[in-house]
Amino acid sequence: MTTENHAFSKASTAALLVIGNEILSGKVQDVHVAFLGKKLTEIGIVLSEVRMIPDQEKLIIDNVNLFRNQYDYVFTTGGIGPTHDDITAPSVAKAFGVSIAPHPEAVKAFEGRFSPEYLTEAMLRMTRVPAGAELLKNPVTVAPGFKIGNVFVMPGVPNIMHAMYDFVVPYLEGGEPVASRTVRTHVIVESQLSDQLSAIQSKNPDVEIGSYPAFHKGKFGVSMVVRSCEEKALDRVETQIIEMLKELGDDEPILGEL
Repeated sequence: MTTENHAFSKASTAALLVIGNEILSGKVQDVHVAFLGKKLTEIGIVLSEVRMIPDQEKLIIDNVNLFRNQYDYVFTTGGIGPTHDDITAPSVAKAFGVSIAPHPEAVKAFEGRFSPEYLTEAMLRMTRVPAGAELLKNPVTVAPGFKIGNVFVMPGVPNIMHAMYDFVVPYLEGGEPVASRTVRTHVIVESQLSDQLSAIQSKNPDVEIGSYPAFHKGKFGVSMVVRSCEEKALDRVETQIIEMLKELGDDEPILGEL
């Protein structure tokens, strides 16, 4: 599979499903989008879509099946703990049409970590994975994630998910890393350059151009971010944006992040 965006045609694609009622209620803040987006970009994988959904079986099944057919890789976070509402693992099993059962290696890891009185039915729920899945090691609490097909099922707790990501990387095949450049102006506002920037984008389909309102040292302006797998394309578009800004009255645009 490849992305439809010409700017990232040499990169692989991924999607993230953030699962959990606590995320949607605002009780817990998601940090996985920023973490995963940055880590994947470094290895030439574009995080192309993110959805946040509640702990509902049908939604999990439908979105896993949609994403695994649309993207090279799918990541889920949340819903693999010991409580009644942790339904991600059995829902993913249903998405693949397979059974779910305790994995012998996961059970062995729990038995080696916890005394028998702690190995309740609820605790052992976390050893269940879909048939045919491979375990993803959890170096923090031993409760594993798993990989099935192109889907990686991971915990929602940030430090555990981030530690587990190291065991996901060997499965990933990225393309060329996506690079970016930033050009800022605090002389011109977004509405003044909208048409010209659209024209630059039309002439350069191999580069993604985004414009965002910026505020720096008491002045409003615009931050333009260009992204592509091709450094030469970035050079070309960066030059075109600088020339556009000079024509509009900014002789000293700012390059790079502030």
